[in-house]
Amino acid sequence: MKYLAAVAGVALLSACSPQQETHTETAVDAKISYPMTVRGNVTDEYFGTVVADPYRWLEDDRSAETEAWVTAQNAVTFEYLEQIPYRDKIKDRLAELWNYEKVGAPFKEGKYTYFYKNDGLQNQYVVYRTDEEGNTEVFLDPNTFSEDGTTSLATLSFSKDGSLAAYAISEGGSDWRKIIVIDVETKEQLEPTLVDVKFSGISWFGNEGFYYSSYDKPEGSELSAKTDQHKLYYHQLGTDQADDRVVFGGTDAEKHRYVGGQVTEDDRYLIISAAVSTSGNKLFIKDLTNPESELVTVLDHTDSDTYVLDNVGTKLYLVTDLNAPNKRVVTVDAANPQPENWEDFIAETQHVLNPSTGAGYIFAEYMVDAIAKVEQYNYDGERVREIELPGVGSVGGFSAKHEADVVYYTFTNYNTPGTIYAYEPDAGESTVYAESKAQFDSTAYESKQVFYTSKDGTKVPMIITYKKGMELDGTNPTILYGYGGFNISLTPSFSMTNAMWLELGGVYAVANLRGGGEYGKDWHNAGTQMQKQNVFDDFIAAAEYLIAENYTSSGKLAVRGGSNGGLLVGAVMTQRPDLMQVALPAVGVLDMLRYHTFTAGAGWAYDYGTAEDSKEMFEYLYGYSPVHNVESGVHYPATLITTGDHDDRVVPAHSFKFAAELQAKDAGANPQLIRIETNAGHGAGTPVSKTIEQYADIYGFTLWNMGIKELK
Repeated sequence: MKYLAAVAGVALLSACSPQQETHTETAVDAKISYPMTVRGNVTDEYFGTVVADPYRWLEDDRSAETEAWVTAQNAVTFEYLEQIPYRDKIKDRLAELWNYEKVGAPFKEGKYTYFYKNDGLQNQYVVYRTDEEGNTEVFLDPNTFSEDGTTSLATLSFSKDGSLAAYAISEGGSDWRKIIVIDVETKEQLEPTLVDVKFSGISWFGNEGFYYSSYDKPEGSELSAKTDQHKLYYHQLGTDQADDRVVFGGTDAEKHRYVGGQVTEDDRYLIISAAVSTSGNKLFIKDLTNPESELVTVLDHTDSDTYVLDNVGTKLYLVTDLNAPNKRVVTVDAANPQPENWEDFIAETQHVLNPSTGAGYIFAEYMVDAIAKVEQYNYDGERVREIELPGVGSVGGFSAKHEADVVYYTFTNYNTPGTIYAYEPDAGESTVYAESKAQFDSTAYESKQVFYTSKDGTKVPMIITYKKGMELDGTNPTILYGYGGFNISLTPSFSMTNAMWLELGGVYAVANLRGGGEYGKDWHNAGTQMQKQNVFDDFIAAAEYLIAENYTSSGKLAVRGGSNGGLLVGAVMTQRPDLMQVALPAVGVLDMLRYHTFTAGAGWAYDYGTAEDSKEMFEYLYGYSPVHNVESGVHYPATLITTGDHDDRVVPAHSFKFAAELQAKDAGANPQLIRIETNAGHGAGTPVSKTIEQYADIYGFTLWNMGIKELK
């Protein structure tokens, strides 16, 4: 039986290998007739420079004109995609690969052990629980929240004794949430739903109530109007939301764009973080054992990213990059928590630190060239051991409550599906808790880390994954992925969509660009504001490396990125349209002169700067803003822009304008299309069915425009 299964697997693998051949023109190759996009006469003036914004009207996501434009664009795009002969084959195979049971690590709350599980193709993960007798049942099934699976479970938080739970739902992918409070025994809702919650956790204080954050509902469209003053609220159970107390952020002096509150595990302190941008925060602490206690300032500036990792009594353990770009852990007494009183607990090293806690230990995870290394410490600051990991890759987890006996972690890399391990910290032993059931033969593929040289001489790491034995003859379909921003690190991780690309015979390369966090704050800052071009140069150099080393050629190269990575793709394809055959910007920040006027976009100014900051900053942004750098007469790569009509993080107007510019000005024969997912947002909570359809379209579009006309 095993032999038959192996043979079947080989047959399926070979069934989706690309084959290039000469062909006669088909309907899908015919010249596309794009919908007409009306050009308006709106202009803005920046420091004496007048900038036209002819598609400003597409920013109105509630207008009938924009709705009609979206419908017309989707009609053209899907007509094109539907004619790709192997699109359905890719979709069916991806669904087949995706259809296996996926289980998350267990966690204890009260007398139950909870875990997330997906049977295979369920649109959303289901929350199960097991009682002390070993009986397992469904606790929450988000697949029942809406008929089409587009309402997702965003947050789940339990009260101190585990008898109550509050969970947040997202509808249609929006960042606006609703919070529902239930009794865990009966699963019955206990009070009216809290509404209009955004960018928030749910942090319980005992069983009495919880802290959450939100903005006042904006005037105009809730999907695009600017949200600027975040507030921390306390909700007392049994009271109306209208009576919820503003804990922080309600005054002009406390006005910040992002405010969050977290209660320590022992219910002793409320920790408040306040920030005006996505980097840097102020920090405050309140003693919850004394209702009359004042809010104590830990940090009164935003020159660092600092948070409380844990506390033991009045002793605080803080993680900070203040005077430590790669981060360190410090301790301080809560009575005098200012920086002058900090003492190093885990000193800064040459590698970036991301610590976690559980079972009475601190786990110091380091990134060594984007690869994980974990060391275990006790609360006296003594290094216990380096934890032996299953291989070279990424880990997630190493987090549990103080009283836990075991902590769980997940290990993965680009060609290894995630496996959950149970780690006993006293013995220092790891055992497999849940092995991945993915039908993917990791041994058939390999990942290789290389270091290439960027334009200014900087060495940049990149991991390239492909089928073993692949010939480096410059003909391999390749996707180069990047992000390069917001201190976010791209560490090796497995995804079934990437596995599908590998099975198709593709190369998948991920470059760790400046702007990310792989080498700490200095690496991040090297890709921000007036140094943002470094990020684009790093990505261009990665593409040139792949071509020079014969992994691929310009005619077989696609570039892909989402959100800030969508900006990356937009900037690189307008600067070097000759470099790639296909461009795949997803939910991208593409209008760099106006990004900060939508929703919480002004919070990205640390990375980007804004067009109002100075003449120099305006000219810099104007010089690379993708929407403003599409030129007439240029042959652009085949482009499939993807976005969601409910994206209130990076509003779809960015993508709408970019598509309109490309369609109006491109001089070549390559398609310039936009795929607009309806009832979907920035990505989180997207139903599995929609994800499978989207990637079938992306891969079909990519391979077709690389000249691959049928799959073996």
